[in-house]
Amino acid sequence: MSLARQSALYLIFGLIQLVVDWLCFVVLTWLGLSPVPANLIGRVSGALLGFWLNGKHTFGVTTQGKLRPAHLARFIAMWCLTTAASTAIVTLAEGAEGLYFAWLVKPFGDALLAVCGFLLSKFWVYK
Repeated sequence: MSLARQSALYLIFGLIQLVVDWLCFVVLTWLGLSPVPANLIGRVSGALLGFWLNGKHTFGVTTQGKLRPAHLARFIAMWCLTTAASTAIVTLAEGAEGLYFAWLVKPFGDALLAVCGFLLSKFWVYK
């Protein structure tokens, strides 16, 4: 599959993940949960969807139609690093300007992290 097609699919699925993640974050913080656990829950919800979509469709990884445990292990390692960075961004934004500012900053921070995620996914996670 061409790099252009992989990039387009990763972008489409990433936007879906971003919306799921962000909506979870906003709803949970609006209900009173602090930003750190709300961010973690949102990222898990988006990650579960993204791991499957990108593994099956973007990077076309199949072993008799299934993703392997090695793919999941590498995905989890990548997810932990990007989630730590996302949580730091949200925490700093909320501390500096409040919760509404964190709501606005989160999608932009996560979009920047998605660029790193694409490269790691293409060359490491789904190999």
